[in-house]
Amino acid sequence: MQSWVDFAAIKQSVPLAPLLRRYQVELRRSGPDQYRGCCPIHGGESRDAFHANLSKNIFHCFACGAGGTVLDFIAAMDRCSVREAAVKLACAMAEPIVPACSKQLVTEKRKSAAPLGFTLRGVDPAHPYLAGRGIQTLTAAHFGVGFYRGSGVFAGRVVIPIHNEGGELVAYCGRAVDGSRPRYRFPFGFAKSEFVFNLHRAAAGQQTVVVVEGFFDCLKVHQAGAPAVVALMGARLYEAQKSALLRHFRTIILMLDGDVAGRRGTAAITAQLRPYVNVHVVQLPDGAQPDQLTTDTARDMLQATLCNLS
Repeated sequence: MQSWVDFAAIKQSVPLAPLLRRYQVELRRSGPDQYRGCCPIHGGESRDAFHANLSKNIFHCFACGAGGTVLDFIAAMDRCSVREAAVKLACAMAEPIVPACSKQLVTEKRKSAAPLGFTLRGVDPAHPYLAGRGIQTLTAAHFGVGFYRGSGVFAGRVVIPIHNEGGELVAYCGRAVDGSRPRYRFPFGFAKSEFVFNLHRAAAGQQTVVVVEGFFDCLKVHQAGAPAVVALMGARLYEAQKSALLRHFRTIILMLDGDVAGRRGTAAITAQLRPYVNVHVVQLPDGAQPDQLTTDTARDMLQATLCNLS
């Protein structure tokens, strides 16, 4: 066992950029050697909280307060001490973490995601984590959601398949079940803003759709009997998502979270869509989320809105 490590040498020799790639942290360039994005440590939703300076080899999150050098980054991501992080990096120094040819983070989103050439096998839709969140096994199986016991970046996570408008599988998202960070892990470079979760199913013969924020919101609202429900994977509506919704639906029911972000998102999305389609809002109680509602409560709220449409 290695008893002594040179902290200064590690901080000087190990660049931050490949570590960010290793943990699939997606950042946008904001200046020379400056990047920013969502914080992978506390899983915050703010698009600009996490800052990384590659020339200085440091990072800082203005939301959770985490920051420092590569040692602090590994310690925060792996939930270990700084010394344990130093030992890990000292061992990694013998073999480059990634080829040293590039210091640049690849942060540009792909214009479109090509269909995957594989599907994950051994996905368990009956895992206790799903039952604990009120997701029935039949619902999870319908969406292809389940706990993945295989190897790779999604090992030990609940995986959620994401399809394009034509129903082709383009990505998986992995949801941590044990408090690991990031809470939701997407493939590096995957552009959530280009896709609407479950659109390929919801658009089949329906002109009215319920729009929610997250994957589990979508599963719970579907379980409550909504004929068509999709998720934006956030509280914002991007142009590609807006165009997709307008291609398929004439009436849109917004059922976003009852927090500050959800209220703001509801107002903004209503303004974006109302010139083109009928928009109705299901107002959740303060702080509530669709996936936290009982099936009966969600069904009653939806039926009340649908009755007002007729």
